Amino acid sequence: MANADGTLPPTLRDQFLRDGYLVLPHFFDPAPILARAKQIVEDEFSLDGHPLTKFSTGDEEGKDGSAHVGDAYFLNSGDKVRFFLEEDAVGPTGELLVPRERSVNKVGHALAVLDPVFHHFTFEERVQNVARSLGLHRDPRVLQSMLICKQPSIGGPVPEHNDSTFLYTDPPTALGFWFALEDCTPSNGCLSFQPGSHLHPPSAAPSSGSGSSSSGSGSSSSGSGGGASSPASRRPRLIPQADRERLGLGEERGVNRRFVRARVGDGSDQAGTTFVSLGEEREGEEAVWDDRQVRVEACEAGALVLIHGSVLHKSERNRSERSRYIYTFHMIEAEEEGAKYDERNWLQPTAKMPFSRLYAPPPAPKAPVYE
Repeated sequence: MANADGTLPPTLRDQFLRDGYLVLPHFFDPAPILARAKQIVEDEFSLDGHPLTKFSTGDEEGKDGSAHVGDAYFLNSGDKVRFFLEEDAVGPTGELLVPRERSVNKVGHALAVLDPVFHHFTFEERVQNVARSLGLHRDPRVLQSMLICKQPSIGGPVPEHNDSTFLYTDPPTALGFWFALEDCTPSNGCLSFQPGSHLHPPSAAPSSGSGSSSSGSGSSSSGSGGGASSPASRRPRLIPQADRERLGLGEERGVNRRFVRARVGDGSDQAGTTFVSLGEEREGEEAVWDDRQVRVEACEAGALVLIHGSVLHKSERNRSERSRYIYTFHMIEAEEEGAKYDERNWLQPTAKMPFSRLYAPPPAPKAPVYE
């Protein structure tokens, strides 16, 4: 359990470094946050003018053969609060198959900036202290803040993945904060992890030679949005070398592929999203999912789960009659500290809303702003 001020005891920090994730029970009071989440879904979501954008979590295509979610409504949601639907909530002719409030898969992707309740919750001192006590980022930036509803009976599965595939920096620095607003069980789609899958075996990967103690290693990106960078610059730098040596840990893994904005002939990046391989030399960068090594991590409402950007995790379909509401955001290292945020990532900062500094957040909105 975290300390009262949100800081982590050294033993829990070490556990996170070894396993790539950490469950902190009873971290927060879920009642007011859940109440706000349900109010948003029930009172703010309107079908008037909504494109009925469904969120597919599969690798390639949705059940109806459509490409992975990537219409303008999705691609331009990084500085907005928008509503995305469960795949099984919408019929073939666009009609809802469930009540409106039970059709929402997720709400995002700027809740932390545009909703007063989630702004306060995201940037409160106890959350900041978690990041400070991990000591893995110098100037963390907050992005992709969202609710995930996992609706009763139809909440879709999320296959095994790591978060850096979707929020890539060079070197990889993504780290997720995942807050259970309701009890998360095997029947309603709790998280499962492959512990240690964020690390190469201790003797399997040579050191990059940087000796960096954080992500601010001064590495640079080619900006190609898919080409391989040099071996030194592509090495993740979240876990300090001193900690790796002290705990006998291998190098951190990176990613084999990226989830990016697709481009069309005119260079536009509004053609949807796709996965791109980073080439044969990177095929061993990610661990291979092994069911024999998996831990199912059920947790009660009020738990905070920390997720390293390279650790493999997934959640099953919600087969119960209970929803599984959670709130999550990610943080990455600032570009000024040496972590280049790739220009082809699906989520892009805008002039109106650059990624927020965790330790120096933007002013809270006076009233929520939704679309």
